[in-house]
Amino acid sequence: MSNHAGAVSELVEQLGRLPGIGRKSAERLAFHLLRVSEHEALGLADAIRRVRKDVRYCSACFNLSETELCSICSDPNRDKTRICVVEQPRDLMSLEQSSAYRGVYHVLLGRIAPLDGIGPDQLTIDPLVERVRKGNFVEVIMATNPTVEGDGTSLYISNLLSEYPVVVTRLARGITAGSVLEYANREMIADALTGRQKL
Repeated sequence: MSNHAGAVSELVEQLGRLPGIGRKSAERLAFHLLRVSEHEALGLADAIRRVRKDVRYCSACFNLSETELCSICSDPNRDKTRICVVEQPRDLMSLEQSSAYRGVYHVLLGRIAPLDGIGPDQLTIDPLVERVRKGNFVEVIMATNPTVEGDGTSLYISNLLSEYPVVVTRLARGITAGSVLEYANREMIADALTGRQKL
């Protein structure tokens, strides 16, 4: 039973539904919103309303966009012969922050996870295959997360793309620069050995 007024209780309940926000965090956020200026609090409400109203998926790559094509797909300076496949828009943002990749992307909007009831038909795999079939891609970079589901998704997609004249690669894994072997786990060391490169 909540000791808060009805509106505050409702706000705490709604904030508590956000991922990673428990009851105590939701209460702290709610009381923070009550302390800040009305302009600042309503600015948050307006930003939420605007993102729900204006943001959609890019018609080409399924990245978040406010227009038909996202800024990456509409950029004429991007390398349109390489496509990097990621699970979520946030993964794309992480890769973009590195400034090391200048190709285009394809966002799957998830990964194949049979235990969670997520199959290939619930992802954007068919549009990816169609892009590869119609495009002039020379490389498809699989940048799914290094998990059982991520690796399974990459393998599934690489099998679908095997009939097309593209090279399917995956992100390198293993020991990170500046780390010490002693502290690396078995999986990291196995990945590093498997993906070793010539000096």
